[in-house]
Amino acid sequence: MDTLKSAQRFFHQLILLYRPFENQLNLLLNEHQLHRAGWTILYYLYNNGEATNVEISHYQSVEKPTITRAVNRLEQLGYIERVPSKDKREKRMQLTELGVNIYEEIRVTIDQFEEEILKGISEKEQLEAIQIMDVIRNNILK
Repeated sequence: MDTLKSAQRFFHQLILLYRPFENQLNLLLNEHQLHRAGWTILYYLYNNGEATNVEISHYQSVEKPTITRAVNRLEQLGYIERVPSKDKREKRMQLTELGVNIYEEIRVTIDQFEEEILKGISEKEQLEAIQIMDVIRNNILK
C-alpha cells in the first residue's frame, strides 16, 4: 500500500514539475524564436551529428509530423540544413554554422537556468535522479 502511495506521489510531482519547467524554458527560448521541440532537435543534432526526422522522432518519442513541423521551422530560421544522401527517400539534416552558434549561445542561458533550479540538490542526487528517470522511461517503452 505504501508503495502505491509513493508511486502516486512520485508521478503527481513529476506532472507538477513538467509544466512549470517547460513554461520557463519556453520563455528563455522565445528570445531566439524557439520552443522546447525545436530546442530538443538542436540539442540532438549538436550532440549526435546529422540525423533523419525518423531518428529524432524515435529519440523524442513523438510522431514524425510533429518533428517535421519543428524541422521546417528550424530550416526557415537557418539553424539546420538538409544533407545530400545516396538514398533520395532518406532526408538527413545537420546544424548550420548559425545553428551551432545559436545552440552554444542558448546553451549558456539554459545552463544558468538549470543550475538555478537545481540549487540544493547535490550532483550525486542529480545522477541518481537521472538513473531513476532512465529506468522509468525504459519501462514505459518496453
